[in-house]
Order: sequence, then C-alpha cells, then structure tokens
Amino acid sequence: MAEPDLDLPRSLLRAGLADPEHLPEHLARFALRHMGPVADRAVARTREQHPEADPAELRALVVARGRRNTVTEGAFVGGPFLLLIPVAFCAALLNQARTVLELAGLDGRDPTSPERAAELLVLMGVHPDTASARTALAAPVSAQAGARRAVLRPGALWRLTLRMARLLGLLGPPGEDGHQRVRWRTWAVLLARSVTVGLVFVVGLVAPLVWLPYMAVSYHAATGRLTERAALFYFSEPAPQRRGERSVPGLAQAYGKALGSMVLPALVTFLVLVAGVRIEHSRWPVLTMALVLLSVATGAFWQARRGGRRARARRE
Repeated sequence: MAEPDLDLPRSLLRAGLADPEHLPEHLARFALRHMGPVADRAVARTREQHPEADPAELRALVVARGRRNTVTEGAFVGGPFLLLIPVAFCAALLNQARTVLELAGLDGRDPTSPERAAELLVLMGVHPDTASARTALAAPVSAQAGARRAVLRPGALWRLTLRMARLLGLLGPPGEDGHQRVRWRTWAVLLARSVTVGLVFVVGLVAPLVWLPYMAVSYHAATGRLTERAALFYFSEPAPQRRGERSVPGLAQAYGKALGSMVLPALVTFLVLVAGVRIEHSRWPVLTMALVLLSVATGAFWQARRGGRRARARRE
C-alpha cells in the first residue's frame, strides 16, 4: 500500500480537530488500529518475497519503502487548497507510523500490540519513555463533539497543522529526551527553516507546485531521522541504507513540475502587461485575478490527476 486510503487521514484529522491537545495519542491509537495489521502483513510479505535477505537487508527494504511512501505523500501538498495540507500531513504520519511498526515486526514484536503505540510516541519525541506514554494512552479519549466547530476555526486548524509538522519532524528533529534541544544553533536552523517555509508558502500561492521539491526533501530527511531512532531502539544499531537510497525518490520530477508551475505565472504576468488590460486605470486588479485563477486551476488540475491515479490504483 503505497498510499493510505484518504478516508484514514481524514478520520485522523477529524479526531485531531476534536481533541487537538491529544493529537499524538490519537495518532498512536489510530496507527495501531489501522496500520498495525497492515504492517504485520507487510513484514510477512517482505520476508516471503526476499527469502535470501539477511536481517539487515530486510530492515533496509522496510526503511527504503517507508521513506519512499512518505515522500509520495509530500507530493500531495501542492496547491492553494490549504485545507488539504493537514490531510496530507495525516497521510504522511500514518506512513511513518506504519514504517515504525514494520521495523518492530522485523524485531519479532507484534505490530498490533498496545505497547507499540507507546513506543511510537517515544520515537516521535512526544514522551521521554514508554511508561509516561502508556499513562497518556490510558487516559479517557475525548468525545468527538466539537469537531465541526474546530474545522470552522482557521486558527485551530493552523495550530493543529503546526503540531503535525512537528510530529513529522519537518520543523526540526526532537532531542534525545523527547523535547526540542534549546541551543542557539538549533534556533538558527529553525529560524532559517521558518523563513524558507514562509517564502515557499508565498510563492506557492501563485505557483502551487513549488511545494513539491521542498516537501519531498523535507519528508525524506524527517522520515530518515525517525527510522534511525527506531532502528536504534529496536535493534541497537543504525538503520541500514539500500544502495542509491540517499537520493530523494522523484525529486527530479518534482523540480520539473515546480519549474513549470513558476513559468506559467510569469507567462501570464507578461501577457497581462503586454495586453495592457486595466480595471479602473490599473493593471493590478487584472493581474491579481489572473494569478489567483491560474493558481486555483493549476491546483485543481493537480489534485484531479492524483485523484485519478489513486482511483486506478484501487481498481488494480
């Protein structure tokens, strides 16, 4: 399963919106319930398809597949439709969780055991140890009432999106104690990343697919850090890499689409300026409307193509 069915990410998003303070616990329970059985079958299938592979090679296969699938979700974040970004983040979180559960399965642990949920929270840097994670998971689950109100509040959705980005590792890796390291170098890196995200976001409003290479690289690096921690946790050794896995899957294609996404607005701007079309003696209203319509059309075309590919994959 390269990409989770969209119903799963949306269900996780609804749970997070209903109870944003306990998003990590919702993720852990959700991943255990839905990704645990999938991970168990995937481990058995990997062993069956590669009977000659030693344990290190099997781990490398799982890590490579996990990074590739999570990067695939990165390509989904491409458009002016900001409400789709949290859905894509949820899909990526589920892919990361599945990879961790598969690594646990390779270690002989049951991917469907409740203990895996506690371990997942520790590996994602939410809790410092499995004891505190188990305590958090044992707390009563909040009612789902209020989810609709949360969806209608942009501030709540924005805060939830930022928290998902931290869980994914997109805003900096967690420290060894499960919290962010407070050092000047870390703050400088976080500031640089924030500025980069801001610039990419602003450009992405006009050229939606400019997100593709940035998110692909970010997902690839973040998932690599998570699998490294998982390998150390389960096997007491770094995660092995397959040959050529240092390169980000599909990055060249993502750069090509991003470049094309930037060329179109430049061409539209040129045509508007050359044509001299004005509203109230000003070109800016015409140019703004043209760029907004182009951005929406590009994003809609991109999402429609991805939806078509998903539908064909399900039929096959």
